[in-house]
Amino acid sequence: MIQEAINRYLLKTKQNCLSPKAVLFDMDGVLYDSMRFHARAWHETAMNHHLQAVEEDFYMYEGRTGDSTINELYQRTFQRDATEKEKKEIYEEKATFFNRYNDGKAMTGAADVLAAVKNAGLQTLVVTGSGQHSLINKLEHTYPGYFTREKMVTAFDVKYGKPHPEPYLMGLEKAGVKANEAFVVENAPMGVEAGVAAGIFTIAVNTGPLPDKVLLDAGADLLYPDMTSLAKDWNNIMECIKKSGN
Repeated sequence: MIQEAINRYLLKTKQNCLSPKAVLFDMDGVLYDSMRFHARAWHETAMNHHLQAVEEDFYMYEGRTGDSTINELYQRTFQRDATEKEKKEIYEEKATFFNRYNDGKAMTGAADVLAAVKNAGLQTLVVTGSGQHSLINKLEHTYPGYFTREKMVTAFDVKYGKPHPEPYLMGLEKAGVKANEAFVVENAPMGVEAGVAAGIFTIAVNTGPLPDKVLLDAGADLLYPDMTSLAKDWNNIMECIKKSGN
């Protein structure tokens, strides 16, 4: 399965080889078990402002910037974009709910994936649609020694959020690598689309309630049910890459 996925990727991207030097990780739903709290906070905020939404929408929208998500809701409900004032008020309200609910729990298996990546000599970067200023302190507390602000892409760094490739293209730039020298690890369809659009081998972990098909249809090269499964298979992935390079 892994070898087939690598062959498909090389054919699709017209690359001669896959030689990873960096792994670009999404954050919510990959490094932290936090998407359920984001979805709950977004949904409650939407209901308070009479915006049409169900909780599942926010798993589908994950990876967008806050402004983009709010505009999507306003277009759906009122057929217009939100004003700057509305976007500011709604995002602040959503952030308040999220901070109230979020328990800061690390995603099970994520530390094992990071250890395997480091053991393989690869860089680790975060590429997130989140706009929290305290992210790097949070990451350093949970995963000491893996992430730095210089090698991190957040909502503050990009003009276009996922599914646009810009966040992952910027991640490649910060890592100093080409598209065929990186992996993306994502849990959201829009994040998968962004990684694929950037030409990067994209691994999906389905840690939320969406069907596997949604992530596969978004273009995921490999799919795992959780981070623990990915950690267990990491050495197999690296071995298959070595073989494909021979």
